[in-house]
Amino acid sequence: MLMVIVSGLAIGALFAATALSYNVMYSTSKVLSVTTGHIAMLGGVFGAYAISALGQPWWLGLIAAIVVGGLFGWLTDLIAIRRVLARSDEHLWLLSTLALATMVQQAVGLWWGTEPKPFPRLMTQDFSAGIADQKFWLPIGLAALMAIGLEFFYRRTMYGKLFLAMSEDAFAARARGVSTDRIRVASYVIAGSLGGLAGFAAGQLTFAYFALGLTLTLNGFIALAVGGLGSNVGALVGGLTLGLLNTFASYYFGGEYQQTIAVGLLMVVLLVKPEGLLGAQNVRPV
Repeated sequence: MLMVIVSGLAIGALFAATALSYNVMYSTSKVLSVTTGHIAMLGGVFGAYAISALGQPWWLGLIAAIVVGGLFGWLTDLIAIRRVLARSDEHLWLLSTLALATMVQQAVGLWWGTEPKPFPRLMTQDFSAGIADQKFWLPIGLAALMAIGLEFFYRRTMYGKLFLAMSEDAFAARARGVSTDRIRVASYVIAGSLGGLAGFAAGQLTFAYFALGLTLTLNGFIALAVGGLGSNVGALVGGLTLGLLNTFASYYFGGEYQQTIAVGLLMVVLLVKPEGLLGAQNVRPV
């Protein structure tokens, strides 16, 4: 049972890390990009490629995952977000990001292959380590560090405060002389780098698999909605809760019930507390 709990926390930490990437993008653009989970997928695939295929040390694989993630975050803004936001206030970004995510997934499948491939061990450790296995604690530790780092970034740095200003009112920030386009691009690069890092840290748990992106996109969104949009602590709570529920559902009933549990959790929370467990309710003055 302890192994089930630790496994659920590790999977939930990956969902939470994806939700945190959602938050960074959303803070400056009010867009929930469908490419978010695919960024983590790219981090895992390119990290495994650099270490296994190219024979590079793990730290170069880590850099490759972060760089590829940041680059894809930038491309997401350039190709699927920028022109849509400039020409329309409608949610057409949903279609543009979905199209980009689909193309990237298929391209990775053609290049990398459609079968899950094992991710190399980053530290020397016996496979019989049980709950102390690095594949569990790397994503858990990373999700915690991401949440702490983002809070420090938002509260203690100038750029972080600009992110918060845009989150509150992008038009007012622009009127104050803030280059909102540059800040939005920076947010997508940061979110992409964090997503690539998350995919690398969880690679041993998920394997390097081209179709992982859609699963992470969906579960990351559910974790975000459950915890509360815009709340980093909520993203952690929502991700860990979802991960534990999915793992217990698989343990007791079978893997086919995982998505049913996930969507059911989302429906219950939205019906009881639409803003999420830790989300702030927006009050609109009239």
